[in-house]
Amino acid sequence: MSAREIQDQKAIAREMFVQQAAHANADVSASPLRGATICSIKSGRDYTLESRAEDGLYPADGSLLPVGGIDAANLMRVLRDLEVIAKRQAPRIAFKVKGRILLLDLADILAVQAEGNYVSLHHRLHPYLVHESLSSMVEKLKPYGFIRIHRSVVVNISAVEEIQPLPTGEYRLRVKGGKEYLVTRTYKHNLRDLAQLWAGSLA
Repeated sequence: MSAREIQDQKAIAREMFVQQAAHANADVSASPLRGATICSIKSGRDYTLESRAEDGLYPADGSLLPVGGIDAANLMRVLRDLEVIAKRQAPRIAFKVKGRILLLDLADILAVQAEGNYVSLHHRLHPYLVHESLSSMVEKLKPYGFIRIHRSVVVNISAVEEIQPLPTGEYRLRVKGGKEYLVTRTYKHNLRDLAQLWAGSLA
């Protein structure tokens, strides 16, 4: 299951919890959830989840089976277990720093910038230097939502908050935390990947 599907399931579970809480009654079952389906009101999509005593809650085979409501106690259990699944499946990057191997969530890497024979991983807390070429990092990061905006900069599309057109035909891009990067004309076509829908033209 992809990270996007996990996020969808978490959102659906929260939505159902709010509805159940609003119509809660005194009889809340504490029995284990097995084969229950969370039904999305807005998206119309259903997700089937199964609980196993030895493993906890896991997604079932993906079949969409319409089932009735889920009580608040079980919805809370669903949310907790989805958090565990999301953390387990979140993509991470491993690299060596001062004799240690660090593992960071890719979601916390805002950008990657070339620094001579190294690349600087702009983590949300502080940067890390890694002995690798930017071209190599571009290929490794592309499947995880990173785009190249400059010959020496790659950004995490989920960290981008704003882009501003410049008179030169270039763009200024701002990421979470306020840091800005220049998007050159050579790579401005990659800005299309920042969102699923665009109105108007980038030109």
